[in-house]
Amino acid sequence: MSDHPPPPQPPEDVQEISTPEQFSALAHPLRQRLLFSLGHRPATIGRLAEQLGTTKGNVAHHLKVLREAGLVHIAETRRVRGGTEQHYQRTARRMIVAEPQEAGTAAMLTAVAQELDRSPADTHLTLRHVRLGPAKARELGEALAQLVDEVEDDPDEGQPTHGVLVALYQRGGDPVSADTPGQR
Repeated sequence: MSDHPPPPQPPEDVQEISTPEQFSALAHPLRQRLLFSLGHRPATIGRLAEQLGTTKGNVAHHLKVLREAGLVHIAETRRVRGGTEQHYQRTARRMIVAEPQEAGTAAMLTAVAQELDRSPADTHLTLRHVRLGPAKARELGEALAQLVDEVEDDPDEGQPTHGVLVALYQRGGDPVSADTPGQR
């Protein structure tokens, strides 16, 4: 019996986060970290608890919330030593939040901060504010999205997993020019 089940393909490539239940589910840092951990292959509650440094009961509770919100599902169930082992998987390879809400964004950034604190390697984190017109901002956003989409997983599964966080936003309180799309 293999230690790692073969990763089944998720039913969707991209899932848009849009329901109140999904936003509520994303509003907890551990749930964000569970989604990060399930990004490449299904995992059991025990494996997730060990990986995230928490209890199986805590992981089970948060997986239930994610499952009820339609963000994870049971990918495989196996009989093991007289019991049943369930492997959980994200419902999509990528999840897009079209209209971010403050609680979900705060939880995601808290989860990223926790991941950075636990990283055994040097990390790179930069925040820079630049003045860009609407066309340049759109161009930069498209270039960043393309860069992230083009990154391929290393075929050697023994390699470490790296997190990539990309954000492009217009700072609140800045003046909005007349030629900014959707603004008057």
